[in-house]
Amino acid sequence: MDARRTAVAAMLGARSVALVGASARPDSLGARMIVEARRSSARMHLVNPRYSDIDGTPCAPTLADLDEPVDLVLLGVPDSALVEQLEAAAAAGVRGAVLFGGAHGLRDKVAAVAAESGMALCGAGCMGFVNNALGLRALGYLEPDPLPVGGISLITHSGSAFSTLLRAHRGFGFRMAVSSGQELVTDAADYVEYALDDPGTDVVALLLESPRAMPRLRSALLRAAEQGVPVIVLPVGGSPTGRVFVAAHSGALAGEGTAWRAFCESVGAVMVGDLAEFTDTIELFAAGRRPRDGVGSGAIATVHDSGAERALTADVAHTLGVEFADLSPKTVESISDLLDDGLVTANPLDVWGTGADTRRLFRACLRVLTDDPEVAVTALAVDLVTEYDGDTAYADAVLDVASDTPAPLAVLTSVPSAVDRATADRLRSNGIPVLEGTRSGLAALGHLARWPRPVDTHATTVDGDRRRRWLNRLAGWDPRLAFTLLSEYDVPVAEARSACTLEDVLAAAEVIGYPVALKTLGAEHKSDIGGVILGIDGPAVLHQAYADLAVRLGPEVIVQAMAETGVEISVGIVRDAVFGPLLVLAAGGTLVEVLADRVVTVPPVSPKRVLELLAGLRVKKMLDGWRGSAPADVLAVARAIAAFSTIATELGDAVEAVEANPIVVTAAGAVAVDALVYPRTTT
Repeated sequence: MDARRTAVAAMLGARSVALVGASARPDSLGARMIVEARRSSARMHLVNPRYSDIDGTPCAPTLADLDEPVDLVLLGVPDSALVEQLEAAAAAGVRGAVLFGGAHGLRDKVAAVAAESGMALCGAGCMGFVNNALGLRALGYLEPDPLPVGGISLITHSGSAFSTLLRAHRGFGFRMAVSSGQELVTDAADYVEYALDDPGTDVVALLLESPRAMPRLRSALLRAAEQGVPVIVLPVGGSPTGRVFVAAHSGALAGEGTAWRAFCESVGAVMVGDLAEFTDTIELFAAGRRPRDGVGSGAIATVHDSGAERALTADVAHTLGVEFADLSPKTVESISDLLDDGLVTANPLDVWGTGADTRRLFRACLRVLTDDPEVAVTALAVDLVTEYDGDTAYADAVLDVASDTPAPLAVLTSVPSAVDRATADRLRSNGIPVLEGTRSGLAALGHLARWPRPVDTHATTVDGDRRRRWLNRLAGWDPRLAFTLLSEYDVPVAEARSACTLEDVLAAAEVIGYPVALKTLGAEHKSDIGGVILGIDGPAVLHQAYADLAVRLGPEVIVQAMAETGVEISVGIVRDAVFGPLLVLAAGGTLVEVLADRVVTVPPVSPKRVLELLAGLRVKKMLDGWRGSAPADVLAVARAIAAFSTIATELGDAVEAVEANPIVVTAAGAVAVDALVYPRTTT
C-alpha cells in the first residue's frame, strides 16, 4: 500500500482523536465535536488553552501537551488559526485531519502543509465522516446515533446531502459515510479505494459537485466494476465548455453533462439525475438482489392495482427509456388463468378485478413474473397507503414471493407522503426496497435491470516516436498538416494538396485529377460561408472558383480529390477540462449539430465497442443500406474511429480537438474529406 493510501486508512480508521477547539459553550462547533466524539469508538483528547477541563474531561493547551500520539485531529478552529494548528498536527506526527471551516484564502497553504507531512485531510468545508465498521465518528455536527448499519459507502461533496441521507429512514445502512467538502488533499478516489479495500462495502454512492483527480477516480471505479461492487453517481453540474467546443462540431455535440454520462458508462457506474433517484437507486441496490446471469434484456415488469396508474407508469417509463419485458407465452398463459374476466395479460400488468383473495392473486402474478426469462426486475406498483381496515395483503404477497425466490423484487409507490410508514418499515426490515416516487423508482428499476454494465478495458499501445513527432508539430501548428496527422494515424483521407497561388492550384488539380473540390483555409466552418466548391471538372472552372475564394476568404486553399457520394459520419475527439479527451461520433456533414445524432465515450475503446457506438447512431440504418442502396463498409469507418481513439490516447493531452467531418462511407470504404485540428492552448 502506498503512502497516500496508508494515510487515508490511518485517518478513516483512527483509534485516537484530538479535538482542537473543543468548547464548553453549548451549541458551538467545539461542543458538538465533543458530543459526537463521546459516541465514537476512538479515544478522545480535548485541546483548547482556555480550559483545563470540559465537564470533567482534561483539556490540554496544545497538541504537543497530549499524553499520547493521536491518529486524527478535528480542527474546530477559525480560519485565522487553521494553518498554525495544522502545522502543529503535522509536527506531532498526526496522520489525518478534518477541517470543518472553509479555509478561505488559505487552501493552497493548507494543502501544502498536508502534502509535505503526508497527512490525509477531510475537507475543508465539510461535515466530517463516520466509519460504521469501527464505530468511529469524526463529526462537527450532530447526526443520528446509532447510524443505520449496512453496506453503503457514501462519499458526498454536499454537507446538506450528507445529513439528509444519514437521516433518510430508508431501507439501507452505512458502512462508511464521508462529507468530503472541498477535497483539498484527500479526494473521492482515495475514499473509494478505501471502501473497496473493505469487504463489507456492498455499494459505493458518490455525490460529486467538482470532480477531481479523474484518472485516479476512473481507475478506482474500474476496480469497483472488476470486484462487482455497484457504484451510483449523482453528478452536480456539467463539465466546463471551452472556446474550442464551439469551434469544433464534436465539442458542441458533447455539451454540458455529456462528459459525466460518458465517464460513468466507461467505468460501468450508474449515473442518476437527482437525490430522489439517488436514494431509490441506493435502496434498490442495497437490498442485494441482482438479476440472474443470462436473465432478461435489461427489462422490468410491474404489477398494479389501478388501470390509470398502470398507464401513468408506462408513460413515465417511456420518457425514461426504461423497457418493459415482453412476456413469454408460458407467462401469459399462467397469468391469464389467474385474472378476472375482462382483464388483459400485459406488462405492465393490472390485476385488480373483484378484489377477491388479493394476497393470493398478487402473490401468484408476482411469482410468475419473477420466473419469466425476459424479466430482470419485478415490482409491485401500489401506493402502499394506510389501510384502515387493517388489510396487509399487498405487503404479505411481496414477502411471500421474496421468501421463495432470489429474484430482484421491490415495491414502487407514487406519492411518498402517502406511504404507510409501518408497512414500509415491515417490508424494508425484510429486505424489500420501497421506492418512493414513480419517476425516481422506475429509473432505479431500470438501473438494476441493466446491471452489471459492460466495461471496456481496452488499452492502446502508445507509439512514442510518433507522439514526440506530433507534439513538436503541434507546438508550431500549421493547419495544412491536419490531413497528414490523420493519415499517419491510419485514418483514410481524400488526396489533397495545399496551394496559395493560381498556378499551384492548377498544378495540384492536374496531379490529383479532375473532378476536384476547392476549399478555403481561411475559415473553420467552410460550408457555412461558401468556402467549399465541389465537382470542379476542368481548369477554366477551377480558375474562376479560385479567383472567387481568394477575393472573399484569402489565397490559401486546399485542392482535394472528390469523394464518392455516401453516408456522412462525423468523428472527433475533444478535450474536456476535467475528464480529458472524449470521443464523439455523430451523423456528419452540414446537419451534424441540427440532427444531434451522436454518441460520446471515453477513449481508448476496443473494436467491439466501436461497433456498439456505431449501432447507437440513428444513421446506422443508412450505413446498413437504405431504400435499395448498397450497405456501406461499416468495418472501414470502424477502423477510422479506432484510429481516432489512438489519437486521443497519444495526443489527448496536447490537443483541444481533432475532427473529421465528414468521413464519407461507401460500399468501397471510408474516407475523411475535411479535417480540423486545434492544438491545446496554455492561456
